[in-house]
Amino acid sequence: MRNFLVSNARFWMDLFHLDGIRVDAVASMLYLDYSREDGEWIPNQYGGRENIEAIELLRYVNSLIHLEFPGVLTFAEESTAWGGVSKAVEENGLGFDFKWNMGWMNDTLSYMEKDSIYRAYHHDQLTFSLVYAFSEHFILPFSHDEVVHLKGSMIKKMPGDDWQKFANLRLLYAYMFAHPGKKLLFMGGEFGQWEEWNEAKSLDWHLADFDRHKGVSDTVSQLNKVYKEETALHQVDNSWEGFEWIDLHNRDQSILSFVRYNADRSEHIACAFNFTPAPHKGYWMGVPEPTTYKEILNTDHSKLHGSGIVNPRAKKAKKGDCQGRAQYIEIDLPPLGAVFFKAK
Repeated sequence: MRNFLVSNARFWMDLFHLDGIRVDAVASMLYLDYSREDGEWIPNQYGGRENIEAIELLRYVNSLIHLEFPGVLTFAEESTAWGGVSKAVEENGLGFDFKWNMGWMNDTLSYMEKDSIYRAYHHDQLTFSLVYAFSEHFILPFSHDEVVHLKGSMIKKMPGDDWQKFANLRLLYAYMFAHPGKKLLFMGGEFGQWEEWNEAKSLDWHLADFDRHKGVSDTVSQLNKVYKEETALHQVDNSWEGFEWIDLHNRDQSILSFVRYNADRSEHIACAFNFTPAPHKGYWMGVPEPTTYKEILNTDHSKLHGSGIVNPRAKKAKKGDCQGRAQYIEIDLPPLGAVFFKAK
């Protein structure tokens, strides 16, 4: 059985040249008592609940794949607090390159599905992920599991009328791209397909011809471009060195803001998110440096079929204590929108 499973993993890389492989439901392999009642499982030789043989198999498969297929990535869909899932085998980890951040996914979608009037009471669902964001090398997953079995498509999960649904979805994707961790978005979500994913038919590509759907796909395109070009958004995902809160306490207005830094802190991006339909003109946001900031992304831009509340001119930082900073910029924060600013 061991040889069969190992050969199965090698098969995909050797013959089909896949770039990566995901192991599903890793938690069910790690624990002998997973989904079992008392008396339905036998402890290991040390009296514990860990499945020692399964742990060694996962370590062996990861070591083998990384040895024989350099550059191939392995991913664990693991839903518990097991430590070291994405730590090297030599460091007593399981050897996966990345772990799916199921907590972030569940909390974020639970928050976004709520009408904006109730979001103030659930602000911690957005901020809690930073308590453990750097404990593993994480993937932020909006996968097939989130858009099947009557769970609804990504756009259908969003509350409000059609305008708010699309604005919420653009905001959600911007939040994902700015949050520490690599990104995963399942097919159909990138243009706001209304129907759940169905493996028996093609995607509803015709929707991408409609303005609001095109606005979502253009948002994803812009996010990919900014993400690739701005090292602050992708170089440091696994340490506090790459992240700093600006304001995590503004639950009354459902606003979040934080800074992302690149590896040597020579560049940074200030990100602000407004999770309600109320625009905030002249909003004060603390910034790290007394310099000029230029808006590089706005999910409310008219080109993305938002309401068009943008910051077309660069913002010079003003002196003043704001959110624990010695300087701030005065911005227009759009409804259900995200804005990214880069220091010039």
